[in-house]
Amino acid sequence: MRVLIAGATGAIGAAAARQLAAGGHEVVGLARSDRRTAALAGAGIRVEQADLLDAATVHDAVRRVAPEAVVHLATAIPAELNPKHIDRDFAQTNLLRTQGARNLFDAASAAGASRIVAEGVAFAYDPDGKGAAHEDVPLWPTPPKTFAPVLEAMRELESRTRDAGGLVLRFGHLYGPNTAFGADGSFVKQVKAGKVPLVGGGTSVFSFTHAEDAAAAVVAAVEGKALGALNIVDDDPARMAVWLPYLAELLGARKPRSAPAALAKFAVGDWGVAYMTRLRGADNSHAKSALAWAPRYSSWRDGFKEITSGN
Repeated sequence: MRVLIAGATGAIGAAAARQLAAGGHEVVGLARSDRRTAALAGAGIRVEQADLLDAATVHDAVRRVAPEAVVHLATAIPAELNPKHIDRDFAQTNLLRTQGARNLFDAASAAGASRIVAEGVAFAYDPDGKGAAHEDVPLWPTPPKTFAPVLEAMRELESRTRDAGGLVLRFGHLYGPNTAFGADGSFVKQVKAGKVPLVGGGTSVFSFTHAEDAAAAVVAAVEGKALGALNIVDDDPARMAVWLPYLAELLGARKPRSAPAALAKFAVGDWGVAYMTRLRGADNSHAKSALAWAPRYSSWRDGFKEITSGN
């Protein structure tokens, strides 16, 4: 199958491109520039240049490729995020998930592509519920103000993907190479420096996804027929009060200090506090069934040991 990946130079996209190519698919990356495309070329993956926000160039590129499947993984997330200004830091990504998705999916339809797969998130479910969330749990109805435009863009992307007859893969907190939770990632560096406290008891529940497991789910989604949305997360949802001290210990860092939510709000804003105290984990059972997929890293504990092994 000929597969076009928008965002093929990202943490998930590069891994998915390699895995698809290894499985015998013809893979073409779609990138705004030739920055970071050398590794793809070295793996025999051709790259077409187009800006997802420029409809004409997207249509031209997709027409040249004539893909059977189109995967939207394009983001523009800064290497270091300021949770107090998450709306600002995600502004470009929001455009890629709205205007960019519209341009890409319209071009895919015009080119006759029969399969659409897009990247979603598994940590934006309504937090006022019990247990890990299945896909039928609604997304956060009244999120913190600065997170609202991020979530609205995600809602639009999911709606466009459904309208295109496609599948949204809702990834958990991504870790592994070239992520904030990677060995050299910004979050890991902050934990190593003792700069990440346990806010309000660390009551947020995180569901993690290793980049290679995310990529394997992309391959399964391209090759399969599942529609709608599926949670692509590991088997081990965990409270921040559990996984953060574990990560700190692996890094040889001091035990995270505790901080009251009211005080932390001044430093990290409403979203930062919610991120550490209100998030809900996700259940992956539907993805296992619908995609015949299972995470190689069934628990973040094993994955964290790997990414910190050089520390």
